[in-house]
Amino acid sequence: MTYVVGVTGGIGSGKSAATAEFEKLGITIVDADVVARQVVMPGTPCLQAIAEHFGNQLLTEGGELNRKALRQRVFSNPQEKEWLNKLLHPAIREEIISQLEQADSPYVILSAPLLLENGLEKYCQRVLVIDAPESLQISRTIQRDDSPKKEVEAIMKAQLSRSERLKKANDVLNNDGSLEQLEQQVLQLHQRYLAATVAQEK
Repeated sequence: MTYVVGVTGGIGSGKSAATAEFEKLGITIVDADVVARQVVMPGTPCLQAIAEHFGNQLLTEGGELNRKALRQRVFSNPQEKEWLNKLLHPAIREEIISQLEQADSPYVILSAPLLLENGLEKYCQRVLVIDAPESLQISRTIQRDDSPKKEVEAIMKAQLSRSERLKKANDVLNNDGSLEQLEQQVLQLHQRYLAATVAQEK
């Protein structure tokens, strides 16, 4: 049985920076955002179903999914959004489980912004929350995505609150300092998870 550490955190908390450090230590990362893109690649059953349901105008000239057009179609239409979720969520879940099972590092990280909101923590032995003050989350996201502040705040409202997320955490990484401090914390957690995998095998 693979030892899985779920990694989550609010927008702009620095999940990618943290998982990149684990990856440097040789740990396999299964990223839910990447999987969500993989299940709608050209030639996949999901993309075919989307094109049949919404029409080919949702595809680019190269036959890929036009994400922006899809977002606009489902954004103001709850029924279409529900149809899309029913199609994609099981496919994403199945692919995540498959990738977790194939991982060959001592433990594997499942990185998902909505890990707790979508119930993915049930596949994890530990939940690690990457935490940062909300003001820092906002300034980082504005800088990274060039998004208006209101948009960033709306995304944060749609996610679990910081306090709710911290309540569900087994481990917390405070990502409000330098990259060196982040590396140090990742290294400590890495040792802890390695010890836990050894204990599990006994």
